[in-house]
Amino acid sequence: MMEFPHIPGVDDVDDVPRPVFSLAAEAAFVGETEPHRHNKAQLMYVISGVLTVRAARGVWTVPPHCALWIPSGASHAGRVVGHIKIVSLYIDPTLVTPFDQDCGILFVQPFLRELILRFDIGSPPVTMDCDREARLIAVLLDELAAAPLEPIHLPMPNDRRLRRLTEAMIENPGVRFTIDEWGARVGASNRTLSRLFQRETGMSFVRWRQQLHVGLALQRLAQGDLVTNIAGDLGYESVSAFISMFRRMLGTTPARYFGETISGASERGERKFLARGDIDHGIAQAAETAPNVVPLRR
Repeated sequence: MMEFPHIPGVDDVDDVPRPVFSLAAEAAFVGETEPHRHNKAQLMYVISGVLTVRAARGVWTVPPHCALWIPSGASHAGRVVGHIKIVSLYIDPTLVTPFDQDCGILFVQPFLRELILRFDIGSPPVTMDCDREARLIAVLLDELAAAPLEPIHLPMPNDRRLRRLTEAMIENPGVRFTIDEWGARVGASNRTLSRLFQRETGMSFVRWRQQLHVGLALQRLAQGDLVTNIAGDLGYESVSAFISMFRRMLGTTPARYFGETISGASERGERKFLARGDIDHGIAQAAETAPNVVPLRR
């Protein structure tokens, strides 16, 4: 079972009397958490390793230097294979009402990273007055609002036949059956499966399989696997075919992906952002909330 660090004297993150705080964890294991939820919104920032999270009827693969946004009340369960270092940022839900209420993966550029670490509740204590805390929270919210979202999401269907198909594809990602061949195995026609894929995942069969392959590839790239081996294991006839698919999905090649993530490269086309509305409400709320809690000790 995957365990996250314990906060002394606190059984639940919702009990921490802070509008914003973060908590770091580092371990090497194979394990997962039980599905759980909390009132505070959460940003799971991966410093190294790869985190896979099941949330919001989907699977999210979070590569290094990216983070998964989990809105208030969303049920989620994380899984790790190997060594990982993560920091979880928790935010009072009243501060993030303009933010997307769906899960999403975003780039964490260096300045945002330092802000997340600045709120580490486990660091040595250094007094921060309430006014300064409110200003830092305002900057944090502004940086989160400007963070571009990355299209790494694998939506999972509810239909029984489609569920059988998608779970089989996850277990055997290198199998290159056509949708007709899959239909014969799950008892549905091409037309039915195509309609179900679009209705339940918002994607075509081909796009869903590519999304699956991108997530699996990111996990293996983070572990240092060769692109040649990944392409072969995922059933591609050539390395160039795999690289072409990867580039269409993420806007860059597998070899350059992590380097561009770290440097904050913006040559990947248009991106959606975490904030959908005016964040002035959250900033004003931060100023009102911070004076009502004990000063942050780091």
